[in-house]
Amino acid sequence: METKGGFLVSRVKQVSGRLFDHMLAEADIDAFNGAQGRILYVLWQGDGLTISQLSGQTSLANTTLTSMLDRMEQAGLIVREPSPSDRRALLIRLTDKARALKADYDRISQQMNELYYLGFTEAEILQFEGYLTRILNNLQGGFHHE
Repeated sequence: METKGGFLVSRVKQVSGRLFDHMLAEADIDAFNGAQGRILYVLWQGDGLTISQLSGQTSLANTTLTSMLDRMEQAGLIVREPSPSDRRALLIRLTDKARALKADYDRISQQMNELYYLGFTEAEILQFEGYLTRILNNLQGGFHHE
């Protein structure tokens, strides 16, 4: 049986990323892009993470994350602070400017969510997200088989 789940997931990610950036632009939100929104989203859930923790929660490589954080710091969205418990670690913290953007992000995310699930029943959404979670768990388990 020929399958194309990986290809479809990749396409969904590409199209949704472009659409999210377009929706941000149409709403005159230029303080962050969709990729930076992923980082902000994680930090809005729990501020003060190390780069490694942020990498694990965003699935962005440390090198990619570091350059994105540099740009976000220059834009006044985040600050890096020394960790009180580990002198070698830096904690990534949101600025007041970034905290103030959460309502805009939530609004655009809700619009995206409505598009994602247009025509789906609640049961279909739960089933679909269950399948995606299983696939993600399978893929994350693949790192342990290397």
